[in-house]
Amino acid sequence: MKTFLYAVVELIAKIHNRLMQLNNAYEYHFSDKELHFLVIGVLGMGVIFLVYPVFKWLAKHDHVMVIAWIYVFTLIIVLTFAIEIGQKVTNTGNMDFADIVFGIFGFVVMFLLFSVLRGIYHGILKLLRRDKENDGIT
Repeated sequence: MKTFLYAVVELIAKIHNRLMQLNNAYEYHFSDKELHFLVIGVLGMGVIFLVYPVFKWLAKHDHVMVIAWIYVFTLIIVLTFAIEIGQKVTNTGNMDFADIVFGIFGFVVMFLLFSVLRGIYHGILKLLRRDKENDGIT
């Protein structure tokens, strides 16, 4: 986990240094805060332009559960990383990438169980509705 986080931090540092070099080379003189404002703002809007059409299509085709799953899955990833980083910073546990993987896997398995149970429930409702409609025909 430590190696992975250092690799991520190193990649972000390289990108940061390159942006600072461009900032200095073109004499824009943006502060670090202004660069964060611009980069994260542009990155966020780029993600919006990619995600919005997908979510709009999913909502139009009555796949709101997929949207909810994507949201919660993203939140679980952030939460598990925050827990592990918090353990490292506070020395209250071992920061371990496997803990993140197992935590995310736990959510996926429990969601699959929920999906099976939900499918059974909706299947039973569909059968009951069909039987009720057939009773009205006779």
